[in-house]
Amino acid sequence: MLYKNILLVDDDPDDAEIFMEAVGFVNEKIIMRHIDNPVKALQELETLENLPDLIFLDYNMPLMNGKDFLQQIKSKEKLRSIPVILISTPSEEFVFDLLEKREIIRYMSKPSSYNELVRMLKELIL
Repeated sequence: MLYKNILLVDDDPDDAEIFMEAVGFVNEKIIMRHIDNPVKALQELETLENLPDLIFLDYNMPLMNGKDFLQQIKSKEKLRSIPVILISTPSEEFVFDLLEKREIIRYMSKPSSYNELVRMLKELIL
């Protein structure tokens, strides 16, 4: 198993609950945390000793969007090597630019069903 400690940054509590349930279904040994506020997530990441192995990042959030969050973590030596998978619906051009710059390792649109989410997660985290 490549990822044992995953952080989800997503302001939607319903999406986060479903996402965390799906990760647990895929592999119950994964430690999954959710933070609904990207500003708080940055603050916590800066102080953590045990950083996540992977971050799933929603793009459309208040206070700070996914692009700004990415810029912040990529500017910090301690955080820049954490792989990020962007989830949501930004433009294809924006996603291609992030992939090309290697600021994200993957992009996934928010799936329309729980089964589709489980299938996507199996491909990404197993």
